[in-house]
Amino acid sequence: METKDFKKLFDEMAQENGFDPAFGGWFKESSECIAALYLQKSNFGNYYELNIKTFIQGIFGKHFKKSKELKYATSAIFGRQPQEYNDVFDLENSMDVQTRKDRLIKLFDDYIVPDTNQTLSRAGIIELAQKGEFILPAIRKELGI
Repeated sequence: METKDFKKLFDEMAQENGFDPAFGGWFKESSECIAALYLQKSNFGNYYELNIKTFIQGIFGKHFKKSKELKYATSAIFGRQPQEYNDVFDLENSMDVQTRKDRLIKLFDDYIVPDTNQTLSRAGIIELAQKGEFILPAIRKELGI
């Protein structure tokens, strides 16, 4: 699959799932947090990594807004696609377009949407931490966990 075709497909899936495209990424935001998705092209092959970032408003006295700077900013929570979806982001494999689309739909349904919806609130992030999700110690302390 060509890069431009993959980016177009990912853009369609992200927008269908409530993410707004801007500044080279896709965003969902609440008054408490901003969730951002970024495709990062590998230097070692024709594949991408999906960077999933959550910025918590007011943490360490910082306030965030959607901007191009967020792509490179350190987020309170950072993740990537689950390993079982790496093939979706590998453009060198022979996966047909419909299969890639179906797998992206499943990735959004099973992982990205539930995870980012939960991380759009401090209460949701605290609940994730209490369930054993890894949250950096400094973030835990700032959130009073």
